[in-house]
Amino acid sequence: MAKQLNILSSGQVVPTALHTEVQRSYLEYAMSVIVGRALPDVRDGLKPVHRRILYAMHELGLTPDRPYRKCARVVGDVLGKYHPHGDQAVYDALVRMVQDFSSRYPVLAGHGNFGSVDNDPPAAMRYTETRLASIGNEALLAEIGEATVDFIGNFDNSQQEPIVLPAQLPFLLLNGCSGIAVGMATNIPPHHLGEIVDGLIALIDRPTLPDEHLLEIIPGPDFPTGGEIIGTEGIRDAYLTGRGSIPVRGIAQFEEIPGGRGRQRRSAIVVTELPFQVNKAAWIEKLADLVNQGRIQGISDIRDESDRDGMRVVIELKREANAQKILNRMYKMTPLQTNFGTIMLALVDGQPRQMPLREVLQQFLQFREETLTRQYNHELERVETRIHLVHGLLSALANLDEVIDILRSAPDGTTAKLTLQNQFDFSDRQADAILSMPLRRLTGLERQNLQTEYESLNRRREDLRTLLGDRRELLKALKKELRALKRQHGDERRTRIQSEAERAAESRRIDQLQEEEATQAEEVVLEFTSRGYVQRRSPRAFEKAQEQRDVQEATLHDYDDIPLQAIAATTKQTLLVLTSTGKAFTVNVADIPPTPRNSRGTAFISLLPPSAQETQEAIAFYDILPEHNAPDLVLLTQQGRIKRLAVSELVSSTSRGLTALKLKEGDELKYVTFARPDEQMVVGTSGGRVLRFAVDDEQLPMMTRTAQGNTAVRMRKGETVVGCVAVRPNQAVVLFTQHGYFKRLAVQDLRLAHRGDLGLQAMRFALKTDALVGLAALQPGLHLTLLSDAQRAAQFSSDTVAKARATETGDRLLKANRGEKVIASIVSFTPQDAPDR
Repeated sequence: MAKQLNILSSGQVVPTALHTEVQRSYLEYAMSVIVGRALPDVRDGLKPVHRRILYAMHELGLTPDRPYRKCARVVGDVLGKYHPHGDQAVYDALVRMVQDFSSRYPVLAGHGNFGSVDNDPPAAMRYTETRLASIGNEALLAEIGEATVDFIGNFDNSQQEPIVLPAQLPFLLLNGCSGIAVGMATNIPPHHLGEIVDGLIALIDRPTLPDEHLLEIIPGPDFPTGGEIIGTEGIRDAYLTGRGSIPVRGIAQFEEIPGGRGRQRRSAIVVTELPFQVNKAAWIEKLADLVNQGRIQGISDIRDESDRDGMRVVIELKREANAQKILNRMYKMTPLQTNFGTIMLALVDGQPRQMPLREVLQQFLQFREETLTRQYNHELERVETRIHLVHGLLSALANLDEVIDILRSAPDGTTAKLTLQNQFDFSDRQADAILSMPLRRLTGLERQNLQTEYESLNRRREDLRTLLGDRRELLKALKKELRALKRQHGDERRTRIQSEAERAAESRRIDQLQEEEATQAEEVVLEFTSRGYVQRRSPRAFEKAQEQRDVQEATLHDYDDIPLQAIAATTKQTLLVLTSTGKAFTVNVADIPPTPRNSRGTAFISLLPPSAQETQEAIAFYDILPEHNAPDLVLLTQQGRIKRLAVSELVSSTSRGLTALKLKEGDELKYVTFARPDEQMVVGTSGGRVLRFAVDDEQLPMMTRTAQGNTAVRMRKGETVVGCVAVRPNQAVVLFTQHGYFKRLAVQDLRLAHRGDLGLQAMRFALKTDALVGLAALQPGLHLTLLSDAQRAAQFSSDTVAKARATETGDRLLKANRGEKVIASIVSFTPQDAPDR
């Protein structure tokens, strides 16, 4: 048996609080991720993995004039020497530095398959080849060395690697960067090289240059995939504060295309550019899904005609379609228009900092000035050393006969060296250079070359002293260098920026289209089914479907999907949707596609934003959002918390939805109804108790969206809430149980109490296993659709329920099979009889 280790027998035990140790360890981990992995350095704009890839390729000699080498060789060197992480992570970083649709100015050149805008994966690293691109070699690695930047040991101190590369251009802005660290993220867009260089030169000439002038020089990002930036507000926010949202859309134009043999020419929308980082194949698939669902109408065909020469997606339109209207819907419903969320966060002196554009440029200029100063100092040392040696050689040649006599008479090299130093006052290094001088240096041509070199070195020394002694001369040299790089690597801007005048004109066109649509609003009937589908029909088609529908009341029948609620609306109205998680969304009625004959309709979940679709949130309630004199929403949760909320709080719903109710863990939104201050609320429990209280600021005060609500009714053990309705004193309520008992009670027979009370026992059960399932306010045209746990349904008209007192059990109007129970109920009205809510 192995001997057990006694860890505590030696050393010192330091008691530490658990929360202190966890806090310290987590902070160390967070800083490791922030500094060593996820965020770029403001000086060279690179993350550690990118910097190590470039330096490893420089060490391998993969310059632009050398042949390509396998990416696997590069990845192996990076892993073995500098970056002890996964090979796929390194290869993915290398691939992005090659892709011209990911980087505005790729710093690596590739040979082979490196992926596409369709998100096709690159070939394996054993097939692809790479080398440094011209801009990467010249603007990042040309001056690499310990004289210009600091080096540190690698992970095992067997190699030296640079802390930062001596970048001659601000690649943080040229290629942008994105990364997610711990508790922070960065997302910097790419920019145009010429504009960035002009901005740097302007800041060198005028450090106090106003922001407005700087934004004129650098008007906005320049994405590698082109596109068009909408307006300048997002750009201003991003450049002045370091954070902003920049709307970008693809480039599309209208064309007339041939219709084929015997067919007329047809209109088409041709998309030639997409927003940055939009997957073309996924976008086409999304557009096709919307067309198939009927949410975008008027499109007959979608073809991807892209080739080596560029992108071309042809969207063929039907003859009667309005091209501008379809394009606007594509902007709204697909990634053809997206927002680029800018966060200009980078490492400054090893610490993350969010910076405006001016500070990013100033940080680079400060770094470049420091780099040039170090480089010129190092060059000055080398020039002075060489001048010293050449001066010694020229002095020796001037006294050649005497030097030869000393060498001829000296017994050994050491004696000759000492004699030369004593007689001609040569330094130790000069004497060594003279002794190692080859005989060809004695020729006249070599003498002239040494004299020319000496004069050239003296001129260079004076230039370097001027650059180091006068900051204005140093900045002039920096500007000259920047202009040379601009001439060599500059190109045309790819992303167009929409002017304010163009944006105003477009807004007017959109408003005009919306006005035309509003004047042509179509009357429709929306019918919601038990399976979560919505059917949009004309009133005439709805009436015809009602006539053909065989509805058998008071009997449970098997069902696949049955209609539960119908709402009369127009295509210019908005639908309010609340989910069981307490979220509220709005859906335009016009976005619900018309339902063809014999179709089950459209899955309502597909009409909601992706945030609701991904979580599969169950729909809790549908209703048309009122425009004037809107009643208040009353929300009741499964755990019996109730709150009143103004509908206006939910009007400006976003794609992520708005929080209508903050829920506790394990709770969910179950019932939603409208109520006015002159009405009263009736809440029922599964135990047959009913509580009636007023809808006013004392009993049911108005709350904000994030409030959790108050206790609606005091519940006994095992009870749950089964519904809530808004009523007036002259109305009646209908109660029904899971075994099919019904009864109708006058509201005045229910004692008016306070919210949170126990309530009145309004239902006496004939069977001990029975329980209240739901309640409804009695109104003309009311129908109850009851669902059983055996996937069966039955409908009841309110006229069939007899009046009763609270002490009575009511009538059994529905007989279920043995073991079958009613589990849910839906209150529905025909569109003509629906109450004005």
